[in-house]
Amino acid sequence: MATLTGAPSPATAASWQPVPDGEDAVAAAERAALGTSARIVTWPPGNLKAACAATDKVLGALDRQASRFRADSELSWVHRAGGGLFLLSDGLAEAVSVALTAARWTGGLADPTVGGAVIGLGYDRDFAAIGLGPGTPPAEPVPAPGWYRVRLDGPLLRLPAGIWLDLGATAKGVGADRAVRAVMAAVGHVGGVLVSLGGDIAVGGTAPRGGWPVTVAEHPAEAAAPGSQLVRLAGGAVATSSVICRRWRRAGTALHHIVDPQTGLPAGGPWRTVSVAARTCADANAAATAAIVAGERAEGWLAAAGVPARLVGHDGQVRRLGGWPAADGPLPVARGSSHVYAWGLW
Repeated sequence: MATLTGAPSPATAASWQPVPDGEDAVAAAERAALGTSARIVTWPPGNLKAACAATDKVLGALDRQASRFRADSELSWVHRAGGGLFLLSDGLAEAVSVALTAARWTGGLADPTVGGAVIGLGYDRDFAAIGLGPGTPPAEPVPAPGWYRVRLDGPLLRLPAGIWLDLGATAKGVGADRAVRAVMAAVGHVGGVLVSLGGDIAVGGTAPRGGWPVTVAEHPAEAAAPGSQLVRLAGGAVATSSVICRRWRRAGTALHHIVDPQTGLPAGGPWRTVSVAARTCADANAAATAAIVAGERAEGWLAAAGVPARLVGHDGQVRRLGGWPAADGPLPVARGSSHVYAWGLW
């Protein structure tokens, strides 16, 4: 059994920049984080400084635990060992457990063992470092070995040789959920907070009157683009998965980062973007990814899962399910327990 003998040194966090929004009742800031953008909104405004500090600790820890792109991360250390039995930190154990539970809940549509397939397609470094030009041809597709081959018993991970984990279908959600909990603890559970990681959003505490205004868009930098929609989030979370954000080319082939575990190729199907509201951001993150992979079966799967969703087809047509509002309006409040926070099941 292997154990991590030295904690990797923390990376220097980018500075939070204030975001003017014309509202005196809230305060907002954003910075780069986890290969995407992070944004925090708090009320009362005086909570913002404490919220940024608490979120820095959460995101720094998650990056050191679960990043595929940091040579000094705990996950990279596990991969370099080439399989075996590992004693994980509580943080990485929770992140892996969420990914495995999401795989079970989605029937393998969101499978963390797609790591080898994603690397073979060229997504082997932080996305900002991937060239958009022709590049070398992608490797032959590698179907996922299967999440059920990975075993987790509390902090003990048994990972077969040759399996590379990619926690991308749930990691941003885990980060947003953790940050909300940390912020509310830091501010004494006074007021409310919204945390967005690349457009995957969790909220906590008391929402502003009418709910947090959230713009659902196909890319977090295109909130004002045609096809975006403003909704109101009183509690829980909302996450979006899209095949049009992280794209690159290899030998004339257009690729994206959402991989079908059965084929090892970028998911096809009729949907270019899926947004899901759920009790937790990890739930919403997993369900949105699963729906992209499910393709023609997505509507049936989402209906069975009982989550509100908004699907945008490659033709631009929009399909709404589970009470998702047609215009500016409140998202249904998520009920019941989380589908994916079940640490220790394996």
